[in-house]
Amino acid sequence: MAWIVGVRYEPISKDFFLRNREQLRALLKPNSLVVVHSNDIMPTNADGTLGFKQNSDLYHLTGVDQEETTLLLVPDAFDPKEREILFVRETNEQVAVWEGEKLTKEKAAEISGVERVEWSSTFDGFLSRLIFQAEQVYLSSNEHPRASQLVETRNTRFIRECQTRWPLHRYERLAPLMHRLRMIKHDDEVRMIRKACDITEAGFRRLLGFIKPGVGEWEIEAELLHEFVRRGSRGFAYPPIIGAAAGSCVLHYVENDKVCRDGDVVLLDVAAEYGGWNSDLTRTVPVNGRFTKRQRDVYDAVLRVFRSANEILRPGIKPADYQKEMVEITERELVGLGFFSAREAKAQGPDKPLVKKYFMHGVSHHLGLDVHDVSPANEPVAEGMVFTIEPGIYLREENLGVRLENDVLIGRDRNIDLMENIPIEAEEIEELMNAKN
Repeated sequence: MAWIVGVRYEPISKDFFLRNREQLRALLKPNSLVVVHSNDIMPTNADGTLGFKQNSDLYHLTGVDQEETTLLLVPDAFDPKEREILFVRETNEQVAVWEGEKLTKEKAAEISGVERVEWSSTFDGFLSRLIFQAEQVYLSSNEHPRASQLVETRNTRFIRECQTRWPLHRYERLAPLMHRLRMIKHDDEVRMIRKACDITEAGFRRLLGFIKPGVGEWEIEAELLHEFVRRGSRGFAYPPIIGAAAGSCVLHYVENDKVCRDGDVVLLDVAAEYGGWNSDLTRTVPVNGRFTKRQRDVYDAVLRVFRSANEILRPGIKPADYQKEMVEITERELVGLGFFSAREAKAQGPDKPLVKKYFMHGVSHHLGLDVHDVSPANEPVAEGMVFTIEPGIYLREENLGVRLENDVLIGRDRNIDLMENIPIEAEEIEELMNAKN
C-alpha cells in the first residue's frame, strides 16, 4: 500500500492508479501518445502564491500531488521501457531548505505504480524522440461546460507548443476519455468520498451546538475549519457558503461577514475534502434553534423534493429528463405553499418562469475529484456514479432561502446515501440545537 500524501490520509493502493491507466490505454487508438501535465502553482501578488491544487486527471492516473509532474504514455512504443514514464521535479538543497524535499523517483514509483520515473528536466528530450513513433497525440484540456478559461494552464500552454513544433501530427482530445473513466467511481474513491462525508458530519454536528443569535458567519466558518483540519482534511472542498437571512438566497454567497440574527435561518453549503476527493453538503438551520411556521413549511417542502429526487435519480434516466421532473415536483410544492395557483402554473409555459423565480439551479451534479465532477454530456445515470441531490426554494422578499443537499452513490437496487447519518429532519436539528451541553 502507498500513501497518497504523507500520512495525513488513509492509504490507497497503487493498484487503483495502475487500473486507471490500463482503462485509459484500452480507449486509445493504436500508435497513440498521451501527455498530461500537473497544474501550475498560481501567483497572487508580490511573492505570494495560491495553495496548490493538482490536475484531477493526472491525480486520477498517478496519485501524485506535486507540481511540475508529467505523465507520458506511449503504449505502442518500440522500447517497452518507454511505454509509461512519469516525470517529477528534482529536489536540491535549496528546494529542501525552503520548500521541503520533493518526491524521490522511488517514492513516485511507489505511489503511482509507474516503474520508470525520470526528472522533469528530461521530459522534452523523451517527447522529441517518442512523438515520431505516434500517429496521434492525446492532449489534456479542461472541457467542463462551466469552466472559466481566463487563466492559461500548463496543459493549455503545452497544446500550443505541440501544435507549433509538430503541426502535421493528428491531435486528439483526452478529456472525453477521462470524463468517461472518472464518472464511475471505484470502491477506493467511494471510500475517500465517504471519509470526506464523515468529516463533514462532524463539522455540522459541532455547529448545531454553536449557532445562536449574535454569532458571526465567519465564526461558523472557523468552527468548521477547525473540525475539518483536525480530522485529517486539508479544509473545505470549496469556498464555504454561510448565509444568514438575505445571504441564504444568494446561491454562491461567500462573504460570510454578517451576524446571524434571532428569527432568521442560516444556509450552510459547507463540506470537507479528503485525500483529494470531495463531499458536498447543504443544510439550513434556524439561528435561534426553532423554525417559525413559515420557515418550517418551506423546509418541509424542500425536504419532500429531496426525497422524491432520490427515488428518480436512478440508472437509465438522463440528467436533462431528471431535471425536468424535479422542476415539475418543485412546481407542485410551490403551488402548495401558495406562491401561485395550479392554473397559473399550467399557463406559464415550458420555460417555467414562475418556478425559476424561486428555484433556479440544477438539482444534482457529479461528485468526485472535482466538486462539480466530469462526465460526458447528458450521459444517462448509471450504477457507480456519485451525485449530489440539492433542491432549494428561495424567497428573496422574505430573506428566506432553504436548500438541502446530500451525496449519494447510485446503486443497482437503491441509492446509497453517503450522508445518511447527518441530521436532516427539522425535528432532529431543533433537538440537537437545543440540547444541553
